[in-house]
Amino acid sequence: MRGAAEATGDAAVLQAMLDAEAALTRAQAALGLAPAEAAESVTAAARAGAFDLPGLAERARSGGNPVIPLVHDLREAAAPHGAYVHRGATSQDIVDTALMLVARRALGPVLADLGQVIDRLAGLAAEHRDTLMAARTLTQQAVPTTFGLKAAGWRALAVAARARLTVAREALPAQLGGAAGTLAAFGDEGVDTALRLPGRFAEELGLAGPRLPWHVLRTPVADLAGALAFTAGALGKLAADVLVLSRTEIGELSEGVGGGSSSMPHKHNPVRATMIAAAARQVPPLAAILYGSLAAEDERPSGAWHAEWQPLREALRLVAGAARDAAELVTDLRVHPDRMRAGLTVPGDPGAAPALVDRALTDDPGPAGPGTDNEAQS
Repeated sequence: MRGAAEATGDAAVLQAMLDAEAALTRAQAALGLAPAEAAESVTAAARAGAFDLPGLAERARSGGNPVIPLVHDLREAAAPHGAYVHRGATSQDIVDTALMLVARRALGPVLADLGQVIDRLAGLAAEHRDTLMAARTLTQQAVPTTFGLKAAGWRALAVAARARLTVAREALPAQLGGAAGTLAAFGDEGVDTALRLPGRFAEELGLAGPRLPWHVLRTPVADLAGALAFTAGALGKLAADVLVLSRTEIGELSEGVGGGSSSMPHKHNPVRATMIAAAARQVPPLAAILYGSLAAEDERPSGAWHAEWQPLREALRLVAGAARDAAELVTDLRVHPDRMRAGLTVPGDPGAAPALVDRALTDDPGPAGPGTDNEAQS
């Protein structure tokens, strides 16, 4: 969780804004809009540790965003080439691009953790494809299933979450449009050069090239919000099942490394599942705020864009923590087949459950997930 907090923290956002400013100067230099010396000077000066973060935050209040004081300070730091800092850009270009950078960087470890979850759940599903346990519907025992099928279901959700996050991450675009999203300030060398600049800017940062300036076209943020909310919920399903099945009176699962209690030393609390469940409840409301910002007026909104900053970072932080907790949870998860069999009160066989496990492990569901016809949807 510390890594996620650092990746989405104020210092990370500051560095991302500086990276965006430096990349803009480099992109302009590449297209003949600035001297190469300016690109080198601005890039060398764009180091977060050289700037007064609390001071920038305080000075940001007067203009409503941190870019205005940052540009002033970066121009001084990049002297004598300070005039080439932020040329033609607007504050939202830098903040939007910085948040896309923060998201891209934060999601790398999340995808790695999801890969670990998927691999471990594949092992559990294969190992327990025939391990009988009670299926439960509407809180009551239904008919027998297998733990392998339950684990395969968890894995299917994790696979779908990873696919969604991967698509969203690869599509994260740079933002560059200038004052009103027309690229007018970059047109001194002709329209063709102005049209090429956003793509070169994105290339410098490792982000997707925008087809249009998206100051009030918030599709990238909304898509990312949806992927984050889905991931939190997908991991939340895993956590919810672990929490139920690790109850003392059921005892079919337990966390290998549980947590203690301040007042009851006998307890072995499912702490990781608890933290994942907490994240699953917090991320959807944050995503709702981000979806709400789609309704943005004019060519630059007042409030809608600003409302995204904190919820987006918090959603990234929560999902990163949930993915890390999930990787640790499934790695150390203890399965108790004897308790599963002993708890069966409804006779019967598990039907095609083992065969369904085999299918799930050979035909991974794509972004649409299990229970859908992916080919028909494409």
